[in-house]
Amino acid sequence: QVQLVESGGGSVQAGGSLRLSCAVSGYMYISACMGWFRQAPGKEREGVAAIDTDGNTSYGDSVKGRFIISKDMAKNTLYLQMNSLKPEDTAMYYCAADRSRTCMGWAHEEKYSYWGQGTQVTVSS
Repeated sequence: QVQLVESGGGSVQAGGSLRLSCAVSGYMYISACMGWFRQAPGKEREGVAAIDTDGNTSYGDSVKGRFIISKDMAKNTLYLQMNSLKPEDTAMYYCAADRSRTCMGWAHEEKYSYWGQGTQVTVSS
């Protein structure tokens, strides 16, 4: 059974940084497209970033240049380094896994079969 467990969320002031982690078990994620999504209250879930089998990355326009997605295959863990955080980054952040090796259509949540429970990020001004 696939399990995705996020951690690393918290409260930070604008301009600060956080690193989210997503521990993956029960699945060979190195052969998968892995993504981060976020959802703020009253808003739709938004694709933040994704990384494919070969390490190619994709980012949403709102986080380009500030967030970095990466993975540690030895630890079976996905990361999201978030820098220069803004109050509008406040949301519940979710990691997601897809069975395919590529991240074509990565920002569409219906692409992903497995989801974590989420971790809250709050950025104050």
